[in-house]
Amino acid sequence: MEKQEKQEISQEILYKLGMFEKNLELLNQQLQLVDKSIIDLNSLDFGMDEIKNSVGKEVMAQLGRGIFIKTKIISDEMLVDIGSKNLVKKSVPETKRILKEQIEKLNQVKKELEDEVGKIDKEMVKLVSGL
Repeated sequence: MEKQEKQEISQEILYKLGMFEKNLELLNQQLQLVDKSIIDLNSLDFGMDEIKNSVGKEVMAQLGRGIFIKTKIISDEMLVDIGSKNLVKKSVPETKRILKEQIEKLNQVKKELEDEVGKIDKEMVKLVSGL
């Protein structure tokens, strides 16, 4: 093979490896977001049990990042956003069921992302081993 052909092939391989790397970076960012969402939903699910046991008691409710207010829980009935800002009343067990479904969906998305990462890894190994 001529030197110029080898350089062109090397540049093409480097370009493909760069594209794979960018894709892996994006997939890893998505995986981190999915993992954080799963953790948040699990934490919220755990908190549902606390609400059941706190009716009539004063608690600290988070209004936003690092901002809390003392409040009294008068009911364990939840208003749940079911999409498009439509709120429906749900009991604690119903709300926990919704959370479990969301966690299951996120775990499926996580598996799909991990599978995609695996495919890209295999393609990279295949590309590099062909040198």
